[in-house]
Amino acid sequence: MMVRTALEPSSMPSSSPTIHLETLSQAQRERLAFIEVKVYFCGEVRRADIENRFGIAPAAATRDLTTYRTFAPRNLSYDVSAKLYALGDHFSPLFELSAERALTWLRQGIGDGVYQPGKGFLPTDGAGLLAPPPIDKLASLARAVHQGQATRVSYLSLSSGSSQRVIVPLALVDNGTRWHVRAYDRKNARFGDFVANRIGKVQPLSNPVEEHETLISDIQWNRIVELELVPHPGIAHPEAVVADYGMVDGVLRAKVRAAVAGYALHRWQVDCSADHSLPANSHHLWLRNTPTLYAVESAMLAPGYHGVV
Repeated sequence: MMVRTALEPSSMPSSSPTIHLETLSQAQRERLAFIEVKVYFCGEVRRADIENRFGIAPAAATRDLTTYRTFAPRNLSYDVSAKLYALGDHFSPLFELSAERALTWLRQGIGDGVYQPGKGFLPTDGAGLLAPPPIDKLASLARAVHQGQATRVSYLSLSSGSSQRVIVPLALVDNGTRWHVRAYDRKNARFGDFVANRIGKVQPLSNPVEEHETLISDIQWNRIVELELVPHPGIAHPEAVVADYGMVDGVLRAKVRAAVAGYALHRWQVDCSADHSLPANSHHLWLRNTPTLYAVESAMLAPGYHGVV
């Protein structure tokens, strides 16, 4: 989440000096962000909301509301009868927030602390993962990525069954249906993807990681491909798909890493056949520039793609 560093002159009271957000503590900036998102998406915020979320005293919550109003006096309007702050008539966010994070917050509650089931602000739901990876395994892999550490793992492969591998975990990837770790595989001397749920015990190793095993050497990870997605030619009313994806001039351009391009196209159900031969009722999008998948290893997962990788 990024913040504006100062009040814009048009939103400051004439008698107030210029105030900079970076002079506040990180904890207070987080509380101000909470105030903003709560009133933005729910239309109201109460002092008790801040007290309950952050475990602070009423006086501290009052100071936070006062501070927020100093930065953006027109964002909040106090309702005396209801004893709450409502969304102001001239709301202009202080904090930048992605729609993806906003939706997560609405579903699970704002904050990166202790997860509280059912504490989302609005009724929401979603398909979710069928089988999220065990938290202890996820933590072990995350530590290996962060510390740049090789690990010995047992792995269940669809093609070769159970085996012992020494891998260098480099990144965690959510492909929409499951999580996997991007890693250098010392057994096969190549970069690859390992499904988190198929990894057994993770044993950290002390031997050094070579430069050719690091993310900077992973060509598929560092290569960016631009996908030109258009309504499937078999759809009778393509304008509906244009509206779905906010296309500009009938095209949605998406830049993704080559290492995850195939997963993304599969998740989005994009027809990647050169002649758009897949059924339009289940593939609303068509990849117009299929040659962009040349030499993309993950392209084997793209629906209908038969190019050479």
